[in-house]
Amino acid sequence: MATTVSFTVDTAHGPRPVSVEYERTGTGEPLVLLHGIGHHHQAWEPVTRILAAEREVIAVDLPGFGASPGLPDGVPYSLETVPAIFGALFEALDLDRPHVAGNSLGGLFALELGRTELVRSVTALSPAGFWNEPERRYAFATLRAMRRAALALPVPAIERLSRSAAGRTALTSTIYARPGRRSPEAVVAETLALRGATGFHQTLAAGGNVLFTDDVKGVPVTVAWGTRDRILLRRQGIRAKHVIPDARLVRLPGCGHVPMNDDPALVARVILDTSR
Repeated sequence: MATTVSFTVDTAHGPRPVSVEYERTGTGEPLVLLHGIGHHHQAWEPVTRILAAEREVIAVDLPGFGASPGLPDGVPYSLETVPAIFGALFEALDLDRPHVAGNSLGGLFALELGRTELVRSVTALSPAGFWNEPERRYAFATLRAMRRAALALPVPAIERLSRSAAGRTALTSTIYARPGRRSPEAVVAETLALRGATGFHQTLAAGGNVLFTDDVKGVPVTVAWGTRDRILLRRQGIRAKHVIPDARLVRLPGCGHVPMNDDPALVARVILDTSR
């Protein structure tokens, strides 16, 4: 069952309240899972059961996405606020330097948490922030088109499309290489999550100038990229390796931008290997 936790974040204008929805399961060393822009924590469901056999898994709805409310005034949607927000979240959940795995936007956040030494290992799946300018514009245009399409479709049409493999492909083939594997219920839920993402535009606006250029030292880091990623092209993984020379760079054959659905066993193994 999902739970809400509330905490305060210090800002230049004083403390501000932040609330986050999360789901916690399993036993072992803690592992925090961070989804991508427009998604929700249920994106991790294909791998959660595997991970929970060895780890206490905490899957989080990022602020402004899923069931988590948006950030309050004075707390910008920027990479600079990530350590303060997640440091306060970890304290509220009694997590002492958990492992972290993130996808896309969540992968960028995971690397920032590693850089600031708030976590004990980092697995970044197709992380944002290693693009050149044309690649960034392409990715942002693709994301905006996905959101426009989700907003334009009536809910009954989304439900009807989700019932067939062809319909699920139409709705989710941009992020999944194997969209037919996603359940109809999951496709409806994540399409509605994209429609309702209150932090979508602010996050894209803040990401316009983001480049991850600092090494992540002192913790194990894996950067993994799907060979069929249609949003952040896999050559960006080579740039990530140049920025973080000690990182393990892994290719995920046949996987798209959100690889947890395309090959759950492989993704879970990559995360567990890193956290070991």
